[in-house]
Amino acid sequence: MTEIDRWRPRSIDWRRRTGRALGSARIVIGMTRPLPDPIVVPWTMKPLESAPVARLDHLDDGRMHLSIVHDVLHGVTPEMLRWWFRNMHGAMEIEGRAYPRYRVWHPLDHVEHEYVRNPPGGAGPGSIFHIHEVLGRNPAWRVDVLTDVTRLDVGGFAHRPRLHGIRGLVRMDYAFERVAGGTRYVNSMTIGAPVPPALRGVNAALLRVGFPEEKGRAWLKHNVEEVGNFEFFLPALYAAQK
Repeated sequence: MTEIDRWRPRSIDWRRRTGRALGSARIVIGMTRPLPDPIVVPWTMKPLESAPVARLDHLDDGRMHLSIVHDVLHGVTPEMLRWWFRNMHGAMEIEGRAYPRYRVWHPLDHVEHEYVRNPPGGAGPGSIFHIHEVLGRNPAWRVDVLTDVTRLDVGGFAHRPRLHGIRGLVRMDYAFERVAGGTRYVNSMTIGAPVPPALRGVNAALLRVGFPEEKGRAWLKHNVEEVGNFEFFLPALYAAQK
């Protein structure tokens, strides 16, 4: 049995899981799926310290704001990044063996990705993704969510994960800037509800349950690693598809 066969999605009706209709969309439920074995890749992932900026801050209203300015992605263009987020399905080869593309993107933490719904023109604004990853391979830091895509173009990508199924509590925004030799990739995540400062305790309670500070710091490390990995596989994968 190949890696692709082992992790081929099992079709399950999401409406049974959430009670919310998604039309005819049927996706795999990731919460009970075990974390797969790491993929051995022929490169070393970039450390957190490679990012000029990697911050965790708390806003006046109690929301958590995580922001990263990544090391330049050498050999990677904004067009490649746009193509990637539209084409994370399928397989790619690592040293002669086929693996799901999404798992290669972070060979330790990623479990699966599904395009639950796409508009007629393909992945972009209006899409719903299912994302399943385990930050730092720590089961306490599992991320298994539906997320609504609001932007996808050569200038950036944005989506809104549903925290415990609730919309409007998480924002993820990415910007791609063409620079000499590659792309500057900047991204952020903001968690919590925009409330008056007097109600900041609401966000403090939400974060304790849904995204504590330790999980936020694990996300910073995970994101620096996965974004840095683009240098090592995306230019060749993009060229092969073209």
